[in-house]
Amino acid sequence: MPISSDPRPGRRALRLLLAPVVAAAPALVLFAAPGHAAVPAPRLSAPSQGSVTAAAVDLTDPRKKDIAMQLVSSAENSSLNWKAQYKYIEDIDDGRGYTAGIIGFCSGTGDMLDLVELYAERKPGNVLAKYLPALRKVDGTDSHKGLDPNYTKDWATAAKDKVFQQAQNDERDRVYFNPAVQQAKQDGLRALGQFAYYDAIVMHGDGGDSESFSSIRRNALKKAKPPAQGGDEVKYLHAFLDARKVAMRAEEAHEDTSRVDTAQRVFLNKGNLDLNTPLSWKVYGDSYTID
Repeated sequence: MPISSDPRPGRRALRLLLAPVVAAAPALVLFAAPGHAAVPAPRLSAPSQGSVTAAAVDLTDPRKKDIAMQLVSSAENSSLNWKAQYKYIEDIDDGRGYTAGIIGFCSGTGDMLDLVELYAERKPGNVLAKYLPALRKVDGTDSHKGLDPNYTKDWATAAKDKVFQQAQNDERDRVYFNPAVQQAKQDGLRALGQFAYYDAIVMHGDGGDSESFSSIRRNALKKAKPPAQGGDEVKYLHAFLDARKVAMRAEEAHEDTSRVDTAQRVFLNKGNLDLNTPLSWKVYGDSYTID
């Protein structure tokens, strides 16, 4: 989700580009570590929703997916209205340039460049296409060179375009949502576990560093086995959330762990593994409910 100007801690870490990485199961595409060559996953040519299971427990169910977006938005934007964030753009002085859109695409981390390239493919000559040379030059830096003074205004204009909105949806899914849910399903986890993986990738990205999603998962596997390996789902998810908190506390910007303690752990303690509504939780002391 986009990162707001809210000064409270817990804002997400660097997003990293995709590269093929072998995890617990074959064919999973995760994120490349900084400085490594990246091989992008196939882009979506049209909206993609996963199939809905009979019990509607999969996070790709449209209703469940919308719940996931609201949960992340409560932490990233202090709002459940994630669809209002297409137009969001701001430099929050985190060394990653501009942060924008529904998942916090950054001019300094490559995912904003990928998004604007996709938008240009789908709608040549759009209002942001002229910034592609500048976005390529500032990638990996916090520079605004070639973007100011009109980039933020043009982003807001583009955000009114359904084509750009769908491009944001598709890049969110390609880079974050789909890899997270795929790995969770391979681990035998239901909707809550799938969300826990997604929220972790949104905040931490993935790669070779000790705070990445894959590192969090590896640390959890040292303590418990997931259902796909014959383990208990609740025990494994507690281990994953414990490992997630360790990673969060390793970074000053993420040391507030309420999105785990008073949100995901609450659902887990209630045995709500299917992430069924109604849901009530807190993030940074603010209360939220989805009926």
